[in-house]
Amino acid sequence: MLNKNHDSGSLLLSSEVTGVNSGVKGLPVRGTDDHIAKAMDKPITGSNHATMLKYTSLVVLMVQNAAQTLVMRYVRTRAGDMFMSTTAVVMSELIKTVTCLGVILYEEGWSVRRWGMHLKTNIWDQPLDCVKISVPAIVYMIQNNLLYVAASNLEAATYQVTYQLKILTTALFSVVMLRKELTKLQWVSLVILFIGIAGVQLQPPGDQSSTSGSKPATDQNALIGFLAVAAACVMSGFAGVYFEKLLKNTPQSVFLRNVQLGFIGCVFGCVTTAANDWDKVRTVGFFHGYDLAVWSVILLMSLGGLVVAVVVKYADNILKGFATSGSIIIACVASMYLFDFQLSVQFSVGTALVLIAVYMYSKFVPVPKASPSKASASKTSLPQGSASV
Repeated sequence: MLNKNHDSGSLLLSSEVTGVNSGVKGLPVRGTDDHIAKAMDKPITGSNHATMLKYTSLVVLMVQNAAQTLVMRYVRTRAGDMFMSTTAVVMSELIKTVTCLGVILYEEGWSVRRWGMHLKTNIWDQPLDCVKISVPAIVYMIQNNLLYVAASNLEAATYQVTYQLKILTTALFSVVMLRKELTKLQWVSLVILFIGIAGVQLQPPGDQSSTSGSKPATDQNALIGFLAVAAACVMSGFAGVYFEKLLKNTPQSVFLRNVQLGFIGCVFGCVTTAANDWDKVRTVGFFHGYDLAVWSVILLMSLGGLVVAVVVKYADNILKGFATSGSIIIACVASMYLFDFQLSVQFSVGTALVLIAVYMYSKFVPVPKASPSKASASKTSLPQGSASV
């Protein structure tokens, strides 16, 4: 049976991802004695390979988070033709959809017929299910648009720190919607997180610098930026927990779910583009202002969830917390060089509190409670060579 523990803050988490390496501790591996002997002859190699994958995925996640923040800030504040953020959201959803369709095709052994039947059975033949998945799809689409607004009005470092508020919103929605339990230290960490973010946001205006070199392409308002990122955090928490609940209670894979999310996001993203930027699209075109930097942001946003899925597969919550902390530090240091961002005492203290809170929340997780069936099963030893399916 698949392990169904999920990280509710993330888009691409599912039982299929988190349960790949799960197993019953102490039980022998299926196969002949010769196969088992060969496996035991090379324990270090396998361990080293898993360790390499774990830390590589963490480094990639850390760099991806920081790079997305920095590049998004750059493309929203530089001089020159400004792209339409609504079109960028549409392209992010489209790329995510195509990528997940490719993964499903791979899982079906590159058989187009099985691939088509799989999509028909799980999507076309289940319209009510598509209605349910449309809720987080629309919320994620709105959230991504809000992130562009936030990046246009907040320094990259401030944005990166403030966006960690999603840990708080996700935790609250998990407690309410999924009846999850948090330890006392996790509740303390959430309070510390809120205080740290408040400290970052309440620093004097003079301590926040504007981008260097050229005049920002858009007028900046720190209050609008904070409200945008706060709303995005609320939406991220709700959509993530809602999506997790769907994954737990339905058989569809995470990649199939993301096909649905991406397609519905594309449709409603096009509606948003038509409502807000239709005249501009008709005049200058859908891809006005696009260049390598803009495409980089789109790819980072669309494929970031896949990186999270890899991290969940090979790492634990503590290491993910370190990756989040590392991305905050990278964003802060890079902002000083790229955008002439000046670190104030208040910002430094607030950021330190956020880093401590992220570590505490990841470290002091509740101890899983064994269900009665598992408890009784553990009292009965299985014969050598047998395993439950």
